[in-house]
Amino acid sequence: MRGIIAYGAYLPYFRLQKSAISKALGTGGGRGTRSVASYDEDATSMAVEVSRTLMRNAGGIVPSSIYFATATPPYMDKTNATVIHAALDLPSYVFAGDVAGSARSVNVALRSALEGSRPTLVVASDVRTGRPGSADEAGTGDAAVAWLIGSDSDGPVIAEWLGGASSTAEFLDRWRQPGWDYSRVWEERFGEHAYLPLVTEAATAAFKECQLEPSDIDAVVVAGLHTRAVKAAAKAAGVDGTKVADDLFDVVGNTGTPHAGLVLASVLDKAEPGQTIMVIHLADGVDVGFYRTTDAIAGYTPVKPVAAQVAAGNDSLDYNTFLTWRGFLDREPPRRPDPDSPAAPPSFRGDRWKYAFVGSKDRSSGAIHLPPQRVSVKGGAVDDMEPVPMADVPATVITFTIDRLAYSLSPPVIAVVIDFDGGGRFQCQLTDASPESVKIGDRVQMTFRRLLTANGIHNYFWKARPAES
Repeated sequence: MRGIIAYGAYLPYFRLQKSAISKALGTGGGRGTRSVASYDEDATSMAVEVSRTLMRNAGGIVPSSIYFATATPPYMDKTNATVIHAALDLPSYVFAGDVAGSARSVNVALRSALEGSRPTLVVASDVRTGRPGSADEAGTGDAAVAWLIGSDSDGPVIAEWLGGASSTAEFLDRWRQPGWDYSRVWEERFGEHAYLPLVTEAATAAFKECQLEPSDIDAVVVAGLHTRAVKAAAKAAGVDGTKVADDLFDVVGNTGTPHAGLVLASVLDKAEPGQTIMVIHLADGVDVGFYRTTDAIAGYTPVKPVAAQVAAGNDSLDYNTFLTWRGFLDREPPRRPDPDSPAAPPSFRGDRWKYAFVGSKDRSSGAIHLPPQRVSVKGGAVDDMEPVPMADVPATVITFTIDRLAYSLSPPVIAVVIDFDGGGRFQCQLTDASPESVKIGDRVQMTFRRLLTANGIHNYFWKARPAES
C-alpha cells in the first residue's frame, strides 16, 4: 500500500475583501475574500511553514527527498527547496529539488513520489497575483500544502493511492514570461472548449485503470485556474455534481499550484475510513487520481485543519497595502540607508541557526543561548555546548517597542523581546500583529519569514507571531 501518510495546509493570516478592489478602482472585485501572503512571506517561506506543520504528524519519519512545486519561485537559477531542507534541519543525504514553472508542476512531483518506493515530502506553494482590477487579482489566493508520501512499511497510510490517468494537449490557456508580474489569460470560452474533452478522456481512462465506477466515489475535488472549465468538469467526468467538494473560492480564492491539495486537505480533515476521493486537476492538460481513506485516518488529527485556518484569517487588509506588498504601488520608504544583503559565507557557516533556529545549550548549567555561543553566560564554560532546536518552542513577550523609522514594507516594525518556555531569551520582530494589539505577556510562536530582499538575495530568518489558541 502506498499513499498519503501525513498532510498539511497553510493559509496566510491576511485576507483581502474582494469588494475593496471595486471600491478603489470602480471595477473588478466580487464577493468574498482572498488569502494574501504577508509582505514578509513568499512561496518558499509558506512551504517551510506547511512542512513544519506536516512533520508534527509524520511520526518521526525522515523523508528521503523533498520535491517543491511552485509556479511562483522566489529564485530562478537557484534551488528553492534547499531552504525548506535547511529549515527542517534534515540530514544532508536528503535530496531537495524544485519542480517549477506551472500549476501542473505539483502533479509531476506527486506522480514521482507515488511511483517511488521511499518516503517523500511533496510541497506545493504559490503567491498568486494579477493586474490590478483583473479577475486574477480578485479570484486567486495564496497558500501552501504538503504531503508525506510513503508505504505502509514507513508508517500508517491514511489515504491509499489507487491510481489514475492523464491527458495532455498543447494549447494557450495562460502564460507568463520570466520577469512578468502577472500571467496573461486567453479568452474563457476557448479554454473551456480545450479542457472539457481532456477531462472526459482522463476520467474515462482513470475509472477503467482503477476498476471503479462513478457511483463508487464519495467526494470529488476539482481544481484548476480556468474557472469555467472547472465548473463544468464534474459533468464532463461523468460524476455526481453534488459530491464535488467546496472549492473554497469565496473565502480563499484559487491558489493555483497547491489548490487541489488544499481542497483535498479540507476533505481529508473530515473524512472517514473507506471513502473514495476523486481528484481532477486541470492544468495544461488534465490529471485524474483516486485515493481511498484507510482505518488509520480515524486516528489522524490534523495540526491545523483548513476550516480553522479559514476562520482565523484577518480580513481587514486594505487594498493600498495589498498593492504595496505586491509591488504595484511604490511607496516612499523610511529615510534610512537601504538594507544590506546577507553574505554567503556567514550564512553558510551559521545555517542551522539561520534556517533551522537551532541555539546552543550549556551542558553544565543548562543555559540556552540564542544565537549559539561558545562561552556560557552562566559559569563561563567554554565550548561545552549541545545544539537545541527552538523553532517549535512557545514563548512569551516580556517587552516590546514600536519602531516607526526602521526599514519595512509594512511599517511600523514591532520589535519584541521574548522568553522561551524552558529557557532562552531572544529579540526579534513580531509579525501578523498590529501595534495596537501587542502587550507584555502575549504568547507567541516562531515563524519562518523573509526579512528583506536586497541585491536579489532573500534574507530568510525567524520572527515571532501571536500564538494560535
